[in-house]
Amino acid sequence: MGSSFVLRSPPFAPLERPTRVLVTGAAGQIGSYFAQQSHARYQLTLMVLGNEKPESIEWLKPLGRVVTADLSDLDRLKQICRGGGAGIDVVLHLAGNASAEAKWADLLRTNIMGTYNIFAAALVAGCRRVVYASSIHAVSGYPEDIQVKTGEPANPGDMYGVSKVFGEGLARYMAQQEGISAICLRIGAFQPPANAKTAMGIGLLDTFVSDRDLNQLIEKSIDDLSLQFAIFHGISDNRFKRFDISDARELLGYSPRDDVTQMHPDLIPLHLRDAVMKHNFAAGGMASGMRDELDDEG
Repeated sequence: MGSSFVLRSPPFAPLERPTRVLVTGAAGQIGSYFAQQSHARYQLTLMVLGNEKPESIEWLKPLGRVVTADLSDLDRLKQICRGGGAGIDVVLHLAGNASAEAKWADLLRTNIMGTYNIFAAALVAGCRRVVYASSIHAVSGYPEDIQVKTGEPANPGDMYGVSKVFGEGLARYMAQQEGISAICLRIGAFQPPANAKTAMGIGLLDTFVSDRDLNQLIEKSIDDLSLQFAIFHGISDNRFKRFDISDARELLGYSPRDDVTQMHPDLIPLHLRDAVMKHNFAAGGMASGMRDELDDEG
């Protein structure tokens, strides 16, 4: 099984100023939440489509420099990444067609060609990293009773997932052959915590990622100095996880706070974190005969 991450040698040097981050798709759900929560941490350039209604992006202006561009315009993307002499350090690439039912022509234009253009522009401009919004759809073709690890082969469950697999492959090529670092986040069912408390929450039991947990994972991906390439699963600390997050914990220090089973009103009374048998001594699930031997003063 191949490794899902590659370390940098040497690591990036820490910046002595706020990291300059370009956010594509800044008017979307994830991008707008990131801008609201993280604008004081980074120097943000917020990219939106040229056809966005002015009232839908006016509120972004206090959070960073707002720019307009289309993913098909490579020259414009290069210009934005260069930043007028104050170049972008990290591109957070969230823009694209996020529909699991998207048609190939739309996926080709946005998720294939658009993703290529973003990576090419970032490379030419000398950016240090692209954080790429992939999706759990890149591996949703695995049977439902398998917990998917990041090191296992891609297995998309739909054409949208296929487009995200392309982005992951491009990211690895760019990181290992062209020298620009790339971190791919396979984003789960992104929802505000309030939605996890509704009828929808049961269906999100094993894939839910809260807005604050995903934002933490994004920030840690931007701030990391040690990785040249990595794929991480972006879900919360749900008691039942369809996708493994252990490498995000170990490599990034990801510490998600939310769990559907502790949020949904029908699941909270079940106390599933405590009620499900642990089957091991270390978790307090049973006594230890070995411990009895060590405690014997004979």
